[in-house]
Amino acid sequence: MPKYEDAVNAVYGDGGLATRILLALEHAGIDVDNLSVDTLTPLEELHIGGRKHTLRMAELAGLAAGMRVIDIGCGIGGPARALAHHFGCKVSGVDLTREFCEVGRMLTERTGLDEMVEIHHADAVDLPFENDTFDVAWFQHTITNVPDKERLFHEIARILRAPGKVALYEIVSGTEPVVHFPVPWTRDRGLSFLVEEAELLGHLDSAGFVREAWEDLTGESIEYLTRVLSKPGRNGSPGLSPGVILGPEYRLMMTNVLKNLEEDRMRVVQGIFTLD
Repeated sequence: MPKYEDAVNAVYGDGGLATRILLALEHAGIDVDNLSVDTLTPLEELHIGGRKHTLRMAELAGLAAGMRVIDIGCGIGGPARALAHHFGCKVSGVDLTREFCEVGRMLTERTGLDEMVEIHHADAVDLPFENDTFDVAWFQHTITNVPDKERLFHEIARILRAPGKVALYEIVSGTEPVVHFPVPWTRDRGLSFLVEEAELLGHLDSAGFVREAWEDLTGESIEYLTRVLSKPGRNGSPGLSPGVILGPEYRLMMTNVLKNLEEDRMRVVQGIFTLD
């Protein structure tokens, strides 16, 4: 069995991602030498709810200009750039997929946000930052790929400065086992590390985080995915959508997420936590 980092990179980093993204943008009539946060929005938010949810959670977390945010599992940097652009935050993105980081840096430079956003290739349980560095830790559908959640949240507590916050929008397990694969974070059970809601909350509590807000967004997520999947494809092309990044199985992945949510095999939750 390949080591964990190699396995993650095999799922997300297949080579050629930068070329696919730039070609998709050109086909949409977008000048790839003068990109903006808005033009990239349709393809770079790799979570349920898209950009609208990112902005909504940022408001819930009270993000403001000058705050330092760490985006754990930042992908190609879409939410990180959105937080910098819309809220004036200085954002450090972290991802274990090397290709995501390379593409994220390229897009950040092309949007002119490289002074506000930096992207690091690193493991979320062993972060390359000093203690008491950040104001907010940001998670959107990230911990599904992290096996050691206890270590993860203790590492987050280390790099946050009090009263630091965790803004979390995640998928947890439901009452039935997940059986519909592939999903966006894995093609089989090998890299799916879902935990129940109570276990997730327990890990946050043991790391010293106090819950400020908590909400089950499963119903809302089902409605969102139903709308997305009701739209016809573009002659087999993903167009400007996360399918450019996730590949030809994108629609099947989202269909399987919807089935798993409808059958209570997984749930979507959101929370804001403060470091005690």
